[in-house]
Amino acid sequence: MSDKETVDLRELVGVVGRYPEEAFVFVRDGLNFAVEQIHGVETQAHRALARFLSDHDMDWNDLITQYHAGELDEVLVQAIEDAGGCDNLNRHVGGRELCWGLRDYGLKRWGLMARTVLDHWKVRTTTDFGRIVFSFIEQDLMQKQDGDTLEDFEDVYSFEEAFDRTFRMSGDDGEDSANDTED
Repeated sequence: MSDKETVDLRELVGVVGRYPEEAFVFVRDGLNFAVEQIHGVETQAHRALARFLSDHDMDWNDLITQYHAGELDEVLVQAIEDAGGCDNLNRHVGGRELCWGLRDYGLKRWGLMARTVLDHWKVRTTTDFGRIVFSFIEQDLMQKQDGDTLEDFEDVYSFEEAFDRTFRMSGDDGEDSANDTED
């Protein structure tokens, strides 16, 4: 993380005042985890295109429109093709998808302790995830798409159900150990 990101994140934590820095880092890292789960590993071409968009204050829709209108130079056209074409450019994750990705990420990192760690940070509902995400967005540290709302994060799942009751540990045979008792 660069010094600028660290300062911005600390400022964000100070502005919001509700959650500790670790909660923001978890959500940011969990977003990357969820994006990769849903869209696969980000390619070098995709990263280059994202930098281009940032440098030119554009979004993915602008780039796609210019691509279809034939207004892009050959280097950008090639980068789009290397990234898998226009249909694979936008790596957006909606609020509900992100909540499930954060659950998976938390369980991967902490196992049965995930809910305890999140509770320690005052993150107790999926709406808390949304508040953190929208805090990032309000400070221009994340982007949203038209139609993304805080309500997308409301009541996606109960933490008790998602972190305590549905946690499964794989047995040696690859089957869920919870299914081993169904005799």
